[in-house]
Amino acid sequence: MSARFNAFGQPIGPALPDWSPRPRPPRTPMEGRTCRLVPLDAAAHGGALFETYSAAPDTRGWTYLGDEMPKSAAAYRARLETQQTSEDPLFYAILDPARGDALGIASYLRIDPGNGVIEVGHLHFGPRLQRSPAATEAMALMMTRAFEELGYRRYEWKCDSLNAPSRAAALRLGFTFEGIFRNAVVVKGRSRDTAWFSITAAEWPRVRAGFAAWLDPSNFDGEGRQRHGLADLRAASG
Repeated sequence: MSARFNAFGQPIGPALPDWSPRPRPPRTPMEGRTCRLVPLDAAAHGGALFETYSAAPDTRGWTYLGDEMPKSAAAYRARLETQQTSEDPLFYAILDPARGDALGIASYLRIDPGNGVIEVGHLHFGPRLQRSPAATEAMALMMTRAFEELGYRRYEWKCDSLNAPSRAAALRLGFTFEGIFRNAVVVKGRSRDTAWFSITAAEWPRVRAGFAAWLDPSNFDGEGRQRHGLADLRAASG
């Protein structure tokens, strides 16, 4: 990025003469080949989500979340009833397109239309969704909406700095690590340092090309194993 200078010789950022605040994300579905994202509905999705989280061998998937595994399906549904009405975070259920059952949740949050910044978070994938093409496609669909449908300039991912799987996932998906915010928040009575990652609108075309190549059915063999990794395909796209 070449520097611009004001009348005092001070460097200033690029001009955005056509910039205007971006729309807020709509409560509408996002359709993919391996998954669908729909607005979270406690009545429709609560039972399947509680079932899929209960199918995990232990509760380690809740360690870095802000809440704990609920004691019952009814308790979880009550929690979702609050989440489904939230505007920020704005929650979606990730569905199996064939069976229609919910496999996990995701949200947009810290939505900043004026600056064109949006974060993805509150990710909680059940065992069937973890490490699957549908998990990757869900993230690609949310990025596509943010950058292409809504025109946001910056897409963020944040996690506990000690959450190694989340940090690895961010890098695999094409985010750039930006640093650690020390003593950023208190979660479950613990101090949390937060790792920050982002993708900018200028980086999105290369990230999008990587997703398209990785998600292509030809990238998987007869047993569903990938032929080429996402990071490799993204690098090959230029």
